[in-house]
Amino acid sequence: MRRLLVPAAAVAATLVLAACGGGGGDNSSDSSTPSSSGTAVSVKSIDGTGNVLVDSDGKALYASDVEASGKVMCTTDACMAFWKPVTTNTAKPTASSDVDKIGVIKRPDGSMQLAVAGRPLYTFSEDSPGKVSGDGFSDDFDGQHFTWHAMLAGGKISSGGSSSGSDSGDGQAAPSGNGDYGY
Repeated sequence: MRRLLVPAAAVAATLVLAACGGGGGDNSSDSSTPSSSGTAVSVKSIDGTGNVLVDSDGKALYASDVEASGKVMCTTDACMAFWKPVTTNTAKPTASSDVDKIGVIKRPDGSMQLAVAGRPLYTFSEDSPGKVSGDGFSDDFDGQHFTWHAMLAGGKISSGGSSSGSDSGDGQAAPSGNGDYGY
């Protein structure tokens, strides 16, 4: 019986380690791949938060305080595992008529990220459509402190904080970016 437990434990440990990922510079895993929204941004009323910008899947869109100037700072695998950049293949994104100030920002890797009022947009990995759980969430990646807010209609950020969670990441890429707005 003991021989059977050792191989089973080794297989279980291997599966757990594989699920955790390697943390290297490769963005090929699903947990750190930026989301592509097809550029559809609209407004949805979400209880407790208000009129929130959402992607084409109905997931809330977020912006961080540290990126208010339009400079992309969430560039590490660790950051993008939680906060998925909403990317697009077009320099002229579309949005419903109630979304103001939509544009794009060029990420350090050359991809185009949706932005509202110059703020790069992200979805939160812990959210599901119609849910806002990352509002007010604070975390640290590569020595940079982020506080995340749900994006509201009119290009404003939520002042609420439904989440008191906090996390630390150990990303390795140096934060960089530019402020090329496409609106």
